[in-house]
Order: sequence, then structure tokens, then C-alpha cells
Amino acid sequence: MSECCCSSGNCCGTPQPKKPIVIDFLYLDTTVCGRCQNTEASLDEAVASVAVVLDVAGYEVTVHKVNIATRELAIRHRFVSSPTIRVNGNDIAVELKESLCEDCGDLCGDSVDCRVWVYNGVQYTSPPKELIVNAILREVYGTSHGEPKQEPYQLPENLETYFTAKARKDAAEQQQKAGNPQ
Repeated sequence: MSECCCSSGNCCGTPQPKKPIVIDFLYLDTTVCGRCQNTEASLDEAVASVAVVLDVAGYEVTVHKVNIATRELAIRHRFVSSPTIRVNGNDIAVELKESLCEDCGDLCGDSVDCRVWVYNGVQYTSPPKELIVNAILREVYGTSHGEPKQEPYQLPENLETYFTAKARKDAAEQQQKAGNPQ
């Protein structure tokens, strides 16, 4: 049997396996929080913008959207700030910056800070599509941050406050529904 000398990725009819690009979108809420809603929309637009090019280049993009609804999920996903986008395990935000998020504060009944994205020296409450596209392409073409760092994880105080306050608020709402005001 002779070896194939085709120059295409589909040598003699045998398709080559696609290389994976795994994108994780981790968030506290997409029903009320504008930051999370806008981040999800930017992510969807960014992935749609690069999907054809990545497919032709031999990559398969998978997006996981994970609602970090509990302290346990936050710990399992090593969640640091909402919202978070990771490409192949690497957070696309170079530095962690946060500011008061009134939407998440309303959800839990306390003050909560959420992520602020920095791109070209400007701060945004949701990442510009270009920031996400560039992060995906950095991962594909090897100029990413490398393997995800596995530093010791502890739930950030800000998220601890969110989950504690949300549990307290949810319990109070359940009591009201049951006809047992506090």
C-alpha cells in the first residue's frame, strides 16, 4: 500500500481529527445580571466570528456555559470572579479587576463586586468581542499564557459574601411564601 501524498487535511479521504478548543463561560446569573448577559452575548458573537476559520484550520470549538449557583460549584470550578471566560482552562482576563455590581447585589441582597474587563487600557463591564476573539486566537496560535496554573484555591471573600447572602435571602423568601414572615 502506498503512502498518500495529498497536501489537504483530508488525505485520501481520511479526515484528520480536529484539535479541541474548550471555552468555559462561568457566571452567577444570566436572568438579571447585565454583566453576565452582555458577556454571554459577546462570547456568542466572538465564537460565531471565528468558528469557520477555526474549523478550516482543524479546530473544534466547544463552549460550556456553567451557572455557578452554589458555593460547591464555585469551588469545583475554582471560580474567582463573575463572569469568567476560560479558553482551554486559561482565564482570558490578564488581570482581575472588579467593581460594584448592582444586579448581583439585588439578587443576593448584599453588596457584591463583579469582574471588570480591561482591553487596550479601557475598562468594560463586559468584554468586547475583540478581546474574546484575540484570546481564542492566542490559545490556537500558541501565544497564550500556557498551561492553566494550579495554585491553591480558596473561595474569594466576595463570592462567600454572595452565596451566604443569597442563601439568607432565598430562605426569607421561602418563609414568606409559606406564610411564615420572619
